[in-house]
Amino acid sequence: MREDLLQYIWRDGKLTPEALYSTGGDSISIVHPGNLNSLSGPDFLNARLLINSQEWAGNIEIHIRSSDWYAHHHDTDTSYDNVILHVVWDEDCTIFRQDGSAIPALQLKEYVSKSVLDNYHRLFRKQDKKTINCERDVQSVATSLIDHWLDTLFKKRIREKSALVNKLLVETSNDWEKVFFMVLLKSFGLNYNGDSFLSLAGAIDFSMVRKIAKKTLQLESVFFGLSGLLNDANCKDPYYVELQNEYQFLKSKFDLKEDPVFAPDFVKLRPDNFPTIRLSQIASLYGQHPAIFDKVIKSNSVIELRPLFQIKASAYWDTHFTFGKPSAHRAKKLSPVFIDLMILNAVLPVKYSYAVNRGEDNSNVLNKIASAMRSEHNGVIRKMEKAGFVSTSAHDSQALLHLYNKYCTKNKCLQCYIGDHLLRGK
Repeated sequence: MREDLLQYIWRDGKLTPEALYSTGGDSISIVHPGNLNSLSGPDFLNARLLINSQEWAGNIEIHIRSSDWYAHHHDTDTSYDNVILHVVWDEDCTIFRQDGSAIPALQLKEYVSKSVLDNYHRLFRKQDKKTINCERDVQSVATSLIDHWLDTLFKKRIREKSALVNKLLVETSNDWEKVFFMVLLKSFGLNYNGDSFLSLAGAIDFSMVRKIAKKTLQLESVFFGLSGLLNDANCKDPYYVELQNEYQFLKSKFDLKEDPVFAPDFVKLRPDNFPTIRLSQIASLYGQHPAIFDKVIKSNSVIELRPLFQIKASAYWDTHFTFGKPSAHRAKKLSPVFIDLMILNAVLPVKYSYAVNRGEDNSNVLNKIASAMRSEHNGVIRKMEKAGFVSTSAHDSQALLHLYNKYCTKNKCLQCYIGDHLLRGK
């Protein structure tokens, strides 16, 4: 038995029969179960009950055993003084408020149907080796319910990603161009160098980017210099020396500070993801599209967005991955998969936040863009497909990533539409 099941039963009124009585024999009618509290304090706030026909307003606390009240030290916490009902699975002692009055207890084991408990134990049983708890049963759930839940999860994921956008807006006094620049750099760094690239973006006054964006060499020199990639005094590569000279000039002109920037890493990266390549590509992107934020905001389809990112690193990198070490000739273009990642991780969260800040709803546009993109293929998506889910687009794969990471791995089945459906047995 888990406390979250008891919360679920209380919240959704899955109690039989309808006539409820406290362990002391008082009749209980639920006018409103209260609002689930995700912070400290009682489990449900602002509930309304009729106890022996007298209306009570206050909070509800839920435990497996009533003695957990004392084990959790609620008896010394004034935030529990307004609890009007103690909902427990098993009452093993009477609970008293600090003023000495007894708190009525509702013993749930007398009012929960066997079918709910059977479905619950089926969902969480551990005999079978499962990818996720509902692996055996998800195919029995109506496609319409799954599609609706995936759409909700996609919105949740975009909203969660937009938290960084909102944080950066505060830090930059609502400079949307700078914020997009920062989010874009972080996305270019992927998991390994995301924090490094974000610190780089934060160290740059975006007014300087506006001034030198069309001079790709200068922008490259700033990116490489601030990232500590131009500190090799022994490298005599002509392009490297040119970048060093350009950086020293710009460092003095714009009073650039290197201290806040975390050095990027090359270890465990495929050469195409080396920070040298990615930073050059970003410089080329802003060289071709200095007003890329405005273009991104005005673009409402994948057909409009993808061409903006069809760029390559500067010509030097056609034959290099690192400074001074020639490699076979190949233009270092952004791959279609990488472009789609940038749209998902940088463009959509910024477009979402921009619309919210303007009091607009662009959810249909975001759905349309993600639904027109290929489904991601990674370890998590393969697990979810093995469990019975179908991912036909980036909209689906983003939703499934959120489902797996925020619900499945945390056993939050009772907060999931699918888990709720299976628990109801419908």
